[in-house]
Order: sequence, then structure tokens, then C-alpha cells
Amino acid sequence: MKRLHWYIIKSFLGPFFMTFFIVVFILLMQFLWKYVDDLVGKGLDFAVLGEMIFYAAFGLLPYAFPLAMLLASLMTFGSLGENYELVAMKSSGISLHRIMKPLFVIAIIISATAFYFSNNILPHTNLKFTTLLWSVKQQRPELVLQEGVFTNEMDGYSIRVGSKDNNTNMLKDLLIYDHTNNKTNESVTVADSGYLRITEDKKFMVLNLYNGVNYSETARSRKEQDKFPFRRDRFDEQTIRVKVRGFDFNRRDDRIFKNTYRMLNIDQLRFMEDSLGNDYKKRLNKFIMEINLNSATISKIYNLTVSHDSLKRDIQIQPDSIFDFDEFFERQDNWVKAEITQSALSAARGNVQTLNMYDDQLYNRKKTLNKYSMERHKKYTLSLAVLIFFFIGAPLGAIIRKGGLGMPVVISILMFIAYYIISMTGEKSAREDVWDMAGGMWFSTFVFLPLGIWLSYKAATDAALMSAETYSKLFSKLGIDKLTRKFSKKNEDTSGNQ
Repeated sequence: MKRLHWYIIKSFLGPFFMTFFIVVFILLMQFLWKYVDDLVGKGLDFAVLGEMIFYAAFGLLPYAFPLAMLLASLMTFGSLGENYELVAMKSSGISLHRIMKPLFVIAIIISATAFYFSNNILPHTNLKFTTLLWSVKQQRPELVLQEGVFTNEMDGYSIRVGSKDNNTNMLKDLLIYDHTNNKTNESVTVADSGYLRITEDKKFMVLNLYNGVNYSETARSRKEQDKFPFRRDRFDEQTIRVKVRGFDFNRRDDRIFKNTYRMLNIDQLRFMEDSLGNDYKKRLNKFIMEINLNSATISKIYNLTVSHDSLKRDIQIQPDSIFDFDEFFERQDNWVKAEITQSALSAARGNVQTLNMYDDQLYNRKKTLNKYSMERHKKYTLSLAVLIFFFIGAPLGAIIRKGGLGMPVVISILMFIAYYIISMTGEKSAREDVWDMAGGMWFSTFVFLPLGIWLSYKAATDAALMSAETYSKLFSKLGIDKLTRKFSKKNEDTSGNQ
């Protein structure tokens, strides 16, 4: 039996590692397409790009583990079924559950590894990646001069290039406006040609100009603002050296993002949830106290938002007497009715203004609080998804009996897309407080776990799920075939009468 277990494990490990790296590569390509605009044209070193891709690949591993498990288990059992090895094992008296047992242990180990990685390694990786990405986004792109377009990337200067030689990088027909003194168009330079380069330390930009003229004019004094002395200087060669900022790469401090929800482990997330939750309740209580209601109603509502403790008491509102307001209102004069109505309208409008003022603040703070709760639940759900996808992929592979990268890849992609859609639906509902946080975050688990158990049962009982005869019998029991035959007969009679 040990040899059989080792054989099954060896048959699984090869497809798992292959599909794992393929999935990571595909997800990494999606990352590059997403951030290509922030990376291109900034002259980043290969070391910086390699570090960013390394951190991004680590951040994608929690999503790669479940998909690789689904695809590898499907390929393994599909190949065993296609080569009639499963039939030989079952004919020897070995049940499917015993065949799946060694891979079940492997799935538990991978799930535990995924959870440890998500809780202990991934927060530090996300912190490094987010800081590095922010640093790259803050860096100014390299100066790219387009023909016939003014460029203001050079600090204090506005440059237009008539044409550019791509082979020699020579710029022709240059027009430069000098704004270094915060004055408009008082110094203009026209040059026949020139070269532009940035020093190696990216602190200075050097512009070499050839065969040009510099025009400048300045006002003498405030009394003679309408008189501008004009000066024209011709030159054969001129060099403009400008100190620039933002072209060099500056790595930001990691502490800026250290309290973001994606950079925390489970214990830290619980602490942040508690802190943000208390702050949210304090603001909610403050908001309630500013609503213009009677004291008994405010006390009742305030009591509902106070944290549960031993000193909390349930407030019961009992009226001292019954007052018929409609009868009282009808007996009043018109001017009294008008005053009562105006007072009620003023109170209602004041409450509406208070609601509008605090609504966005409370909504944004609750949304931020939900992100921390969602991240904590996600560390469990993504790790458990590895185990769930094993119970889906292994029996499904035994049922379809197809190995390789054909049918298993198609089924895996469709299954993962369905899981992703259901998971995103639950997460969005939980984030917007439409559903309970636990119900929304575990919604995909509640859907796919019974599916995995059902598929395991069907595979263990050799159910012919892929047989057309099975579905024809099901349709026969539901009476669909009778309706189909009746509809076909009716169409034949109609066509015959015509």
C-alpha cells in the first residue's frame, strides 16, 4: 500500500509544481499589464524591476495555491482514469477514498502552508511591494520630447522641438521659453539644433544648443513698466544646465503603510478592528446625541449602540399618559397650527442636515473597518479553498477520466471563474454591509464545500455523471421528454397540414 501511495504522490507532485508556476506566471502577466503605465518610461534599474516582480509574485501565491491544487488533482486522477489505473485499483478492492488519502494529507499540508504564508510572510511582502510601487509612482518619467509639442517637464523651462533624429538623437528647430524668474516669456531662445541629456546621478539636465539666438527684455522700474529694453544675443554654441527634482529614484519609508490592512497578520487585524470599531461607535453615539428627538427615544437608541458590559441596562419606554395629538391639533386655531407645523418642519430639516453631514463620514469609516475584517476572513477562506478544490478536482478527474492539459484546464478555469464570481459577490455584500461579514466572506465556501462532498460521493459510487444516458433518464423522470415529443409531434402535424 505504501508503494501505491508513493506512486500517487509522485503522479501528483509533477503536475502540481508545473501548474503552480504556470498560474503564477499568468497572474504575474496580469499584474504587469495593470501597472505597465506606472513602470514604463521612468528609467528604472533592472534591480528595482526585479525586486518589484519578486514581491508581486509572492503576493499572488495565495491565489495560485487553490487553482494549482484544482488543476493538478484533476490532471492526476484524470490521467489515472484514462490509463485504466483507477479501474485496476478499484478491482483490487481499494476504494477511491483510500486512493485519495495520501493526496488528502498533501492537501492539508499545502493548506497549512498557504495559511502560514498568508499570515506571517505575505504582510511583510505586501508592505515592501506597496512601498516600492508608491516610490515608483512618485518618480517623474524620463523627459520625452515630442515633435511640435511644448514640454514643461524641465523645471523652469518650456521646450518645443520641431523634429528629432532617432538615429543621432539630435533635436532640430528648438524654441525655449525661460520661466526661471517666474516671469512670462521675457527670455526666449531659438536654436537650429541641439542635444538633451540627463546626468548619471539624475540631478541635472544638460541642453547643448547650436546656432541660435537668445531674445530677452526686462522692465527698468515700476514707473517705467511700459518700457522694456530689448536684447538679442547670437551664439554658435550654448549650454543650459538645470537642476531637476523627481527624476532620481527615492525609496519611501516602509512605516507609511505599516498599518494598512494588507500589511497585518491576524492578531494585528483583530487589534485594528477593535480600535476602529470603538472609534466608530463613539462617533455613532456622538451623532445620535445631535439628532433632535425626545430624550426617551434618544436614550433607547443610544443604549443600542453601547458595547455590551455588565453595567448596561435595557431601557423600557413606558408612556405616563396617552395623548391624542390629532384631536388636540384640530381644536387649535390656524395660527397655532401654523406654528406647530413650522416647528416640526424645522426640526425635521435639522435632522436631515445632520444625517447628511454624518452619513458619508460614518459610511467611509465603516467601509474601512470592513476591509480589516475582510482581510482577516480572507486568510482563512483562501487557505481552506486549497482543500475544497482538492475535493472538487480529484473526484471530478476520476469521473471525466481525461488527463493532460486539455479538458482539465477548461474545467479548472470555468470552476475557478465560478468560485471567483461567487467570492466577489459575497465580499462586496459584506463590504457594503448588505450581508453579515462572516456570511459574505464564507459564501463561496458554503457553496463549493457541499459541491466537493457531492462529487466525492458520486465518484466513490462510480456515478456516470458524464454519460448522456444519465441525463436522458433524469429528463424522463421530470417529464421533459414527453413535452419535447409532444412539441415535436405538434410541429410535424402543422407542417403536414400546410
